Order: sequence, then C-alpha cells, then structure tokens
Amino acid sequence: MAELNSNRPVAGYDDDAIITLSPRDHIRLRPGMYIGKLGDGSEADGGIYVLLKEVVDNSIDEFIMGAGKRIEISVEGDKVSVRDYGRGIPLESLADAVSKMNTGGKYGGEAFKKTVGLNGVGVKAVNMLSSHFLARSVRNGEARTVTFSQGLELTDRRESNVSEANGTYVEFVVDREVFGDYAYNMEFVEQMVKNYSYLNLGLTVVLNGKPYISKNGLLDLVNDTISSEPLYAPIHLSGDDIEVVITHGNGYGEAYYSFVNGQYTPQGGTHQAAFREAIAKTIKEFYHKDYEPADIRTSIIAAISVKVIDPIFESQTKTKLGSKDKEEGVTMRQFVGDFLATNLDNYLHKHPETAQTLQRKIVENEKERKAISGVQKRAREVAKKVSLNNKKLRDCKIHFTDKHELAEETMIFITEGNSASGSITSSRDPRTQAVFSLRGKPLNCYGKTKRVVYENEEFNLLQAALNIEEDMENLRYKKIIIATDADVDGMHIRLLLTSFFLQFFPDVIRLGHLYILQTPLFRVRNKKETHYCYTDEERQTAIKKCGAQAEITRFKGLGEISANEFKEFIGDGMRLDRVRLTKDDPIKDLLDFYMGSNTPERRDFIVSNLRVEEDIIENLKMLN
Repeated sequence: MAELNSNRPVAGYDDDAIITLSPRDHIRLRPGMYIGKLGDGSEADGGIYVLLKEVVDNSIDEFIMGAGKRIEISVEGDKVSVRDYGRGIPLESLADAVSKMNTGGKYGGEAFKKTVGLNGVGVKAVNMLSSHFLARSVRNGEARTVTFSQGLELTDRRESNVSEANGTYVEFVVDREVFGDYAYNMEFVEQMVKNYSYLNLGLTVVLNGKPYISKNGLLDLVNDTISSEPLYAPIHLSGDDIEVVITHGNGYGEAYYSFVNGQYTPQGGTHQAAFREAIAKTIKEFYHKDYEPADIRTSIIAAISVKVIDPIFESQTKTKLGSKDKEEGVTMRQFVGDFLATNLDNYLHKHPETAQTLQRKIVENEKERKAISGVQKRAREVAKKVSLNNKKLRDCKIHFTDKHELAEETMIFITEGNSASGSITSSRDPRTQAVFSLRGKPLNCYGKTKRVVYENEEFNLLQAALNIEEDMENLRYKKIIIATDADVDGMHIRLLLTSFFLQFFPDVIRLGHLYILQTPLFRVRNKKETHYCYTDEERQTAIKKCGAQAEITRFKGLGEISANEFKEFIGDGMRLDRVRLTKDDPIKDLLDFYMGSNTPERRDFIVSNLRVEEDIIENLKMLN
C-alpha cells in the first residue's frame, strides 16, 4: 500500500495550517452555513430574502409578544429598511444585540415565547453580510443608533427627548463583495409579506407604502392561492396554538402550506407529516372505510400553522421543522392528531354536503387508482428492468453515495436528441448534474388520465428517474431543467413537458422545482473575444464591441453548441427561468387553448400574431 501511494504529493500540515476565524470572518467566508445560499435574487429562497426575513422575524416576534401592530418595510434598489413599533431593543444592549454572536433575549425566560429567532444569529448575519447596516432603537423618549459596515462598527449615537414611537428600525444594504450582482424580485417579497399577514391576525405589514392585513388567516392564504374553484368550501379550523385549512381541487398531487410560529416551512417537517397522517386517519374513521391515504389526499390543498415553544429547525434558515414534541409530554403527532380527530370530525358531521362531496372525490380517486393498478405494476417492472443509466438517465454522482450534503445543488437536464444530450453530458458537472434524454417529442397528455404516465415509456421512465410517483418528498433533484432548442420544435417540447407536470405533478411547479434553460441564440466573436448572445439586442451590442472583424453564428439547436461551449451555459452563469404557478394564472383556459383540440382557432391566432424579424425582411428584400 505504501508503494502505491509513494508518488502522491503530500500537502504540508503544521501549526501554521490551523486557523481560528472570528465569528465575523466565518460568516463572511462561509455564509451558506447561516443563510443557506447566496443567489442573485432570482429565486425565492435566495440569500437576500433570508436576510430580509431574519430582520422582519424579529419584528414579528415583538407582535407575537403583544408589542406593536404595524411593521413598515421598504425596498428601494439595494437598500432595505424595516421599522416596527414594538418595545425596542434595550438601549445598553443594542450594539451587542446586532453584532455579537449568540447574544439575544430568546434563550429562555418570559421576554419571548413561541418565536423563531432562537439562536442569536440572524440579525448578526445580516450585519456582517451588509456593506451598510444601521440599527436604531427608541424606548420611552430615549434613542440609540449604531452603524456598521461588513460587521465592523462605525458610529454610535445616543439621543434624548425624541418624539418617535417606541420600536426598532433596521436598514441594510447586502454586500456585493460577498453576493455579487443581485436584485430583489418584489413578487417574492410581496409573497413573504402576505404570509406574515395571513399568520398574524391584527398585524398590518406595509410594503413600500402598501398595507397588507388579513381578516381570516390561513383561509385567506388558501383562497388567494387556489387558481380554480375548489370542490367544496375550504374547511377552516382554529384552536390553541393551531390553525388548519383543508379543501380539494380537481387535479393530482398534494399542496401544503405549513408554518411554525409564523415561519413558513416550505420543506415541511414533523408538523406537516403529522398533519398528512392525521387527515387520512380522521377521514377514514369518519366514513368507517379503510380508504388508502393516497386516495384521501390526492388533489388536497391545505395549510397548517402551529405554535411551539423552542422549536427545533433542521438548519439556521428554518425551512423544515425537526421538533418531534409540541411541548413536554405531548408529541407533535398527538397534538395535531387529537385536534383533527375532534374538530375535523365535528365539522364533517355538521356539514353533510361537504362530507358527501369529499367522499365522492375519494371514491373517484380510488376508482382511477384501481383502474391503472395493473398498468402501474407493469410500468414499475419496466422502469426497473430498463437500464436508465445507459439509455435515458446519466445520473449525478451524489446519488451513488451515502452523502447528501449537496442535495440543494442537484439538478437534472431534460433534453431531446442524441447530439444535444451528448453535448450536455460531456460538459456537465457529473457530481451534481444529471441528464435525461428524450426520444423525439413527448406525448401531448393534456386532458388524459394518469394512466398515460405509466403506458407511455418516456413519461414512465421520467417519473422513475425523478422518483415522484408516490409523493414529492423523495424528489431526487432540486432543479428540473427543460433544455430544448431555441426554435419552434424546442418551444413545442417545452409546452408538452410543462403540460405533463401541470397535469400530473403540479407540485413540481408549485414548489418551484421546474426551470427552462435559456441557451444563446448567437455567438459573436473576433480573434480576441467571444460573446454569447441571448437576444438580438445583445447581438447588436456584441457586434459593436467586436468591430468589423465580427464573426456571427446563429445557433439553431443545442447539438450545434460544442461541449466546451456548453460549460459556459450550464455552470455558475447559467440562465434559468423558473416556471411559476400563481392564483392569477388561468391554467385550465391556457391549456385548453394551447394544448387542446381547437386546432383551427390556434392556427388563426398564430397567423394573426405572426411577427417576422426585421433582419429576415431585409434579407428577403436583398434577394428580390
């Protein structure tokens, strides 16, 4: 063994290699440990939104403790400010509270209960990751203001006899030295603000001058989220430390919105798992039928909010609850289960029409499941027998190990044709990037039942590769990326695949996993520089930069882009458009029109809206 390793270089390892970082330096060097990831603001879970949330959470905690009913948030360019009207941070501790790690008032005692700011980390991370940070506290006519840059204190000012209302004001600019270029997407900020209002009745949150207030809590959230009429009026139940809303739609999948102490937990956790289990158990007992849980929950749209003393989250970003106990002696499973066993059962007894509608939906789901059970079994056998790694799926290496620390980075490219999949496969990062290769155009599945997912080889193998047949909890990739040619056929494949997910696996879109890869239309280069252009405007700019020696290539398909060039497009600079689903999207109407059987209407629409590029017109004139 020594001989085998004798030629390997050995790195130096002595006392000089041991380094102790200050908390500030550690946060700036390893921000992902504190805020999950950086990002440029194009995704709702990006670091800039986590930092904003950390500041707002402190103000929410003040409201929860009965201090202050209004929070004002301003986002102007890269400057963000949050003003609450709570008790104000104690003046003598202000500088320490915003700059010294593990310092805060939430380690026990009566000052804060059932809050989410537990670790004394959040606002300090904001401070140390901001090029400008200001905190001001006002308490009974006295005020103190401290400013920092990158976590280093600049000024400290005290004032007396001020006329401002009590509370805390925080202003910050996220540091571009750490984050690079970024921009706030106000739709993401607005949704965050709406969630705060849904979960805190009586609170007014003002975003850039516009007030948000909820009168019906989670019921407002569900009604604002549903894009089509539910099968029955949402069931809204509230109790001590718990609130739930339950209804069903007409599609597939399960949609849950879960919260802990006002904190949105998009990855769920023990409270959501207990909720899913308790719904199935309570409904089975109500009807005295041994229904399959999947038949009960298919097409469910639900929300749950619980309040817990000292919740345990699985990371500092608090996106998944790990607490198994509601409180000492009572498990989360017992707490949620007992609440639904009493209140949901009572509701269904008092509302027989809702109970009948719900049972009809369960029976329909059961019939469809049984009708495709044989096909489903054979499809699973096919998926197991087919060598996905050789024929359809080039998986990423992380799935062949027991280590899943990089699960957040995993992605799969769905592409069509051997040349395109070959180029992507050769240029991808095999550690975290997988490729699934389609054979030609997939089937238009709009209006069909889920049976087609198992009967169609492409769809069957795709769902097997993604591991989403049963539910979304086992999804193998954080990002599912449709990578097609930038032409009419490529656009058609995008629509067909998007229709597939909308029809049968809407949670893939609802939870933000589906993306479109933008690939360049042009390459403009000379002997010194190369520019890849995604629009005609970018092409014109590149031509000016390259001058008279510019060589212009129009990429008609992914297969024309070499593997080396692909590394430019599927690495850190990858341009992705997230496929999003909101209440305002008329999904059924859009799919009816674009994917339905109304071919003449669609043809007339295309003809009447046809746009011919100016350069094509000029070329035609030259030919004439």
